[in-house]
Amino acid sequence: MKLAYVAFDRSGRQVTDTLDADSVAAGSETLRRQGLFVTTLSAGSVAVGPARRHAASGRPGTSRMRDLALFMRQLHALVACGTPVVPALASLERQARRGRWQDCLARIRVLVEEGLPLSAAMQGYPEYFDPVCRSLVAAGESTGNLPAMLDRIAATTRKQLHIRNTIIGALVYPALLLGVALVALTILLVVVIPKFRDLFGNLDVPLPPTTELLLGVSQLVIGWWWAVLVALGALAAGAKVWLSSKAGHRWVEAAVLRLPQVGTMIRSFATARIARLLGILLESRVSILEALSLTRQSIGGRYAALVARTEEAVAHGQPMSEAFSQSDLISPSVCEAIRSGEQSGQVGALLLNIADFLDEENEIVIRSLASIIEPVILILMGVLVAVVAISMFMPLFDLTAIAQRGAP
Repeated sequence: MKLAYVAFDRSGRQVTDTLDADSVAAGSETLRRQGLFVTTLSAGSVAVGPARRHAASGRPGTSRMRDLALFMRQLHALVACGTPVVPALASLERQARRGRWQDCLARIRVLVEEGLPLSAAMQGYPEYFDPVCRSLVAAGESTGNLPAMLDRIAATTRKQLHIRNTIIGALVYPALLLGVALVALTILLVVVIPKFRDLFGNLDVPLPPTTELLLGVSQLVIGWWWAVLVALGALAAGAKVWLSSKAGHRWVEAAVLRLPQVGTMIRSFATARIARLLGILLESRVSILEALSLTRQSIGGRYAALVARTEEAVAHGQPMSEAFSQSDLISPSVCEAIRSGEQSGQVGALLLNIADFLDEENEIVIRSLASIIEPVILILMGVLVAVVAISMFMPLFDLTAIAQRGAP
């Protein structure tokens, strides 16, 4: 039969062509022997790749990452005990929560039963299985060491999930404080300040500028609340559309990276992710060009462009450390460490050590920033309440002073 495919060669170049094979599994094996990493392989009604993608590829969400970590851990336990892949997938399919994830496992099980390798069957669901994950599974299948590769994927996914949960946990309390501040401000504008407006209208006294401003904002919110909600909704929708565009994403990424402390932390997180992906791939005996290509497909933004330039430089014989050192996105200390690993021939192990070190440092920085942000928000809330209170009571103080001066 005639099979259409899209694949990447060892230099990272995309190859689109067709071939004749007896089955999809035979075609996949033929392409693998040619040194090609298949991303799309289709024949008749069987399609693995973009035709079956229901979500954009990229970083999975927290829920999907949790599903993947548990799936890889359980699959490793079953396969390591001698359970064939198909019965193991069937068992995990029965345990999976109903919905998209269970349907994903069911489709993968069917494709594996039809003779497709597990790595090729995963290609139709890039929202769960990124190129690095599929490459490690393919390496395990080709070397007969699939349990070890599954364990490595599970450990990496758990590490990424731990980092993400740490960030979310550190931001929960500040977010709650901001929410309370917004609710308190809304109550003041809608309930408290209108009572003062009626009082000031009866007293007929001159008002300070801050008091007039608060009274105007309160009247605007009460009288035009629907327009305020529509304006906020339109602003949020416009911001979402703009941020979804390439220009908006590039602008936000550049602005965030320029922030004094936040930019340094973002660089450290991105560097740790790149180092971990490259380290795992190189330790799994993946060539450096293929490792760079797979890493580039698993990240985005300016770092994807950096990895692409590094891939091109390495293809022309330049060391990876030297290519990384030409950008300010990677710190000089990391470049020096990579250079030492290249000289000793232990780049993969060194990259994993760098990733572990950066993740530990980043976790400490996140907790420190969270401990600083919390009192800052409390202080701002106190200042806000004080400004509102002073603005509302200052005319009363003035009126009292005038009355005392006029008393006999």
